[in-house]
Amino acid sequence: MNEDTVKGNWKQFKGKMIEQWGKLTNDDFDVIDGKREQFLGKLQERQGIARDAAEKQLKEWQDRHPDFRFND
Repeated sequence: MNEDTVKGNWKQFKGKMIEQWGKLTNDDFDVIDGKREQFLGKLQERQGIARDAAEKQLKEWQDRHPDFRFND
């Protein structure tokens, strides 16, 4: 998958992620910029959850959206 496809993928799924995790803001997603580790950190911070809970939520979301890929 080329870099342009990955960036387009991230923009497409960003809206779906905002629907799932409403406490994450557009500014958060600008910082995350498609990177998994940054996403997990922001998810932990905004949701007030532990790392393993954030990873579980993300895995469940990715299972429902198999075409999604992080940029890193």
